[in-house]
Amino acid sequence: AQGVAMAAAIARDVPIFEYAPLKIKMSITGNGRAAKEQVAYMLQKILQIPDANMLPQLDATDGLAAAMCHYYQSLGVQSDGLKYKNWKDFAERNQTKIRK
Repeated sequence: AQGVAMAAAIARDVPIFEYAPLKIKMSITGNGRAAKEQVAYMLQKILQIPDANMLPQLDATDGLAAAMCHYYQSLGVQSDGLKYKNWKDFAERNQTKIRK
């Protein structure tokens, strides 16, 4: 199915973007090794999807997670690559981001 979708996109000059599962999970949950259930839960919260409307198939949320990951990438939402010990460390090193 993936190959057919990619061939159809190429035939129509639609750009193709691929993301590693770790990247997708990291962009949604903050944990690249998150379980499918964690990804589904975070998507439900981010998109405010009522329980009744959530799909029971976790593979369906994989596609939605990939779409959200791409959306975040297109906005330039990404980590600055810096590591912080805790919230205090973050606050001390990012004074300009704190509202008083």
